[in-house]
Amino acid sequence: MVKIVIGGEYMKDVKKDYPSISVITPTYNSGRFIKETIDSVLNQTFENWEMIIVDDCSSDNTIDIINDYIKTDGRIRLIQLSINSGPAVARNTAIKNAKGRYIAFLDSDDVWYPEKLERQLQFMENSKVAFSFSKYENINESGTKKGTVEDIPEKVTYKQLLKNNVIGCLTVMLDRDQIKDVEMINIRTRQDYVLWLSLTKRGFTAYGLQEVLAKYRNVQHSVSSNKFKMAKQNWKVYRQIEQLSFFKSTWYFLQYVFSKLRKYS
Repeated sequence: MVKIVIGGEYMKDVKKDYPSISVITPTYNSGRFIKETIDSVLNQTFENWEMIIVDDCSSDNTIDIINDYIKTDGRIRLIQLSINSGPAVARNTAIKNAKGRYIAFLDSDDVWYPEKLERQLQFMENSKVAFSFSKYENINESGTKKGTVEDIPEKVTYKQLLKNNVIGCLTVMLDRDQIKDVEMINIRTRQDYVLWLSLTKRGFTAYGLQEVLAKYRNVQHSVSSNKFKMAKQNWKVYRQIEQLSFFKSTWYFLQYVFSKLRKYS
């Protein structure tokens, strides 16, 4: 069972039934950060979007904050899950309810720069690209820049992606007219990585827009901050999901480890 809350009227210059871009935002106890995240969407120079926030049974003030925004902007929609189910289910629920041709992912503690949607949509339409991502910079919990920008290649294929996930989920935009079905596997972590692997395995090259368009918040004690657990999950992706041989899994895992050692050395 889910509860869907939809705001008031859409802005006059926005097509109510056909937003170009659907912003996919899972949330769970994000009261500290969700306001800044929503504000970064509201501040976009491109306005024909909808933001679908799926709450995974938050126990803090997250819902209250979202409802305050819904009262003033009908492009924001809230879906409340009745059972805590994890980010994959939350994102898939949002995708199933999305109306836009394009979907863009933004977690509830991350932030976009104002021209993110405009610049990326222009990039994709000009190049007829189905799958794109961009550079992003790292910030700490308080929002202060850490001085590090994630460099990305101009494009990445399946085999290249197996070596290292260079794609930040908060920067991804997908064209559903070309890709058709988009769904994340229901695992607690690395479900975004598995989706990128699935898309590139199907033949969709991921193209990197060489601009910093987002801010990734490094939150202490989060799953993604635990490097050992992430490495362990990568091994499971190779062996259990991609079903690579032990030899291939070992080779790609070593590439992954070496890339992380270079990054943090």
